[in-house]
Amino acid sequence: MKMHRLTAKQWLPIPLNEAWDFFSVPGNLNKITPDDMSFEIISGAGERTYAGQLIRYKIRPMFNIPLKWVTEITQCEHQKYFIDEQRFGPYKFWHHQHHFEEHEGGTMMSDILHYGLPGGALGDLLGGPIVHPKVKGIFSFREQQLSKLFPGAKVPN
Repeated sequence: MKMHRLTAKQWLPIPLNEAWDFFSVPGNLNKITPDDMSFEIISGAGERTYAGQLIRYKIRPMFNIPLKWVTEITQCEHQKYFIDEQRFGPYKFWHHQHHFEEHEGGTMMSDILHYGLPGGALGDLLGGPIVHPKVKGIFSFREQQLSKLFPGAKVPN
């Protein structure tokens, strides 16, 4: 399996506790996920993020085909970071770190995503040209939405 990596950073003009309060509520994912994903949380979103939390989703990432996705918050340190990992879903592997730190009067949010596609080399050959731009597009959309929700947000150079 080929491992893919995507990193993203965005500075938010809000205090760390406000950033944490927003991102530690799974239901807020709907506000920063593209509509064409038809993202729907089925269960697990009723509480703030905690280690061991299972979240079940229904998504339609491509061609309007519904897929079930289950992630687990495997690690969480209040106002510092949390990690979600896929337990069941469209990827062969999914490990997503979300980091938060006070920075220049606001909060720097950093993401490190590692993911792998199912189907080995054939999966990468056939799915890669579709999936990789889609994943990048999700993060680009999120940056735009966060800039609207928190005016003054910036992506560092």
